[in-house]
This record gives sequence, C-alpha cells and structure tokens, in this order.
Amino acid sequence: MSHTILVFDSGVGGLSVLQEIRQLIPGQHYHYLFDNARLPYGELSEAELISGCVALIEPMVTRLAADIVVIACNTASTLILPALRQCLSVPVVGVVPAIKPAAQLSKSHHIGLLATPGTIKREYTHDLIRKFADDCRVELFGSSELVMLAEQKIAGLEPSPQQLQKLLAPITQSSLDVLVLGCTHFPMLKAEISQILGDQVTLLDSGTAIARRVRDLLPAGEENPEDETAVAYYTTAAISEGLTLSLKKLGFSKIENIKSE
Repeated sequence: MSHTILVFDSGVGGLSVLQEIRQLIPGQHYHYLFDNARLPYGELSEAELISGCVALIEPMVTRLAADIVVIACNTASTLILPALRQCLSVPVVGVVPAIKPAAQLSKSHHIGLLATPGTIKREYTHDLIRKFADDCRVELFGSSELVMLAEQKIAGLEPSPQQLQKLLAPITQSSLDVLVLGCTHFPMLKAEISQILGDQVTLLDSGTAIARRVRDLLPAGEENPEDETAVAYYTTAAISEGLTLSLKKLGFSKIENIKSE
C-alpha cells in the first residue's frame, strides 16, 4: 500500500525536502501544508509559533489519516516537536541544521550557519554547535529577507543579484569553507548563493538526511507510481498565479485554501 506523507512548512521552502522524499520514496500520497499567512516564522514569538502550528497540523493529520508528519522548517522544528509528539500518534520528523556533517567536512575547521533569526538564536541550535562542532569556528548569519526571495523565486520572480550580493556580503568576507543552509527555503536559492560565494564554499542542507529518516520510519510498502498523488494546502486567502503555476509544474494536482487559526 502507498503511504500518506504530510510535509509542513511556513512557506515553499519545505518543497526542497518534499522533492528529496519523492525521489527516495516514490509512488506515495504527498500532502504539502504551508502556513504562508504567518510567514516568515523566524519573526514570530515562540508561543504564537507553537500554538498556531499545532492548531493547523493536528486536524490535518486526522483528516488525511497521515502515516507520518515532516516538519520541513528549521525554525518550527526547534520548538514544536515535543508538543506535536504529545498530541499525535504517528511519527513526527523534524529538520536539524547540518552542523555535524559540516564540521566533519570542513578542512579549515571554520564553518557557517545561514538560517532565520529564530533558528540562529535558539538554544537548540547552540547545543548542536557545542555537541558537534566544538573544534570549529562557527559563524552565524541570520536572514528573513532570503526567505522572501526564495518565495518570490518559486512564484516566478527571479531574485535580484544585487540584493543577494548585499545579503550575503558578510559571508563573502569570511574565510569559512562550509556553509550550512539552515532554512529549507535556502536550497531554493542554492545556485544563486553558490555563484556569489564561489566554489571554495561547500553548501550543505538536510534534505537527503530527512528523506532517509522518513523512509526508515515508514513500514515497508510497494512503490506504485500510478498511485502517486500530490496535494498542496495554503493558509492565506489566495496565492499568486505564478505560485499556482509552479506548484502545478511540481506535480500538485490539487491546491486548496484552508483557514489559518
């Protein structure tokens, strides 16, 4: 039987994780829920973020009879996993910034984390650094603007090279050799970021690792491409024509508005 997989994010960034899941575990029923009414999550209070996410995700799991939930948002994952696991009986997978592999890969022992301001300031993130990168110099770069540029790109608007150059300037002035993309939006801009930072900086994200974790947690099942479905849900009153077109190109046969609490 095919499995029902619910992927959640604040915006379109989690599509980068969903694409990895679809490649590794084809032929499933994929549901993508994005809370774009409250985007960007990096600027919300912790209490507002937790209550709003649980209010959206819990009824959707029941409605879909989901087999697994993926929180494809670094900011949300640092906060809401305990609350979700307490109220859900299915596995919940979060996104962890790729600090450990970055520290292992770095030749100069100098790495960076590019994430939302919320992820940058969380104690969860600093615990990861202390645990897995204590022998490295770790620089932290926070940006909500990059989140919105990724949103615009998926909606069909190419990001401004000048704006990207300005936002990434602190990183270009660093001597780090590995940069962790600690927001699922940022792989959407991977080509643009790499062009600005150059080949001397390796970019890492968690998409592949999350897909492997989802595969390991799901019971064994058949892969039947003919049964594969993909449905997207958003929380604003409407989405742009460009975003609708992009979602359809990604294989979403249905795009539905749900009320944001």
